[in-house]
Amino acid sequence: MRIHLTSVFVDDQEQALRFYTEVLGFVTKHDVPLGSDRWLTVVSPEDPEGTELLLEPSGHPAVQPYKTALVRDGIPAASFAVGDVRAECERLRGLGVRFTQEPLEMGPVTTAVLDDTVGNLIQIMHSR
Repeated sequence: MRIHLTSVFVDDQEQALRFYTEVLGFVTKHDVPLGSDRWLTVVSPEDPEGTELLLEPSGHPAVQPYKTALVRDGIPAASFAVGDVRAECERLRGLGVRFTQEPLEMGPVTTAVLDDTVGNLIQIMHSR
């Protein structure tokens, strides 16, 4: 068994697609119109057949209170592995990304948390 698909709820799919591709560096895997929404997934360019991230519309009534509570409490909706958190933070800051947690070393793991501009906090991390 392996993880094939996971999702983050986004406030605006088009804005999310721009952020996740142009800023974070993912690539579009599927973009299928579904009425006013889309089946919109991205993948890592390092693993194009790997786990897909669905940029899922936040339309369900339970989503907004859930997302608001997570952000209020500083809880990331997802975590992405990077080679070097500090270097990635500098690269992303250069693209205008806002961090809610600066790089923090916790034993063998370094993490940072950013705002994805569409209602979520996202953690980046690397292990030594």
